[in-house]
Amino acid sequence: MLDFAVKITRESAAIEAADFEALARHGFSDSDVWDIGAIAGFFNFSNRMANMAAVRPNAEFYTTGRRV
Repeated sequence: MLDFAVKITRESAAIEAADFEALARHGFSDSDVWDIGAIAGFFNFSNRMANMAAVRPNAEFYTTGRRV
């Protein structure tokens, strides 16, 4: 699953049937594969858009849920 998510991030044009077959051998359903791809793809998209637009977290973000 993680190898597939990394491949989506680094070389999405190289995804092929063998990638899906490997996931199926590990017990992932078509729906699972869709979810993995959707989450990885959206994460990549949103981070690239935030970087392009220079969107940075506010100061409170760095203290939320963290021990100081």
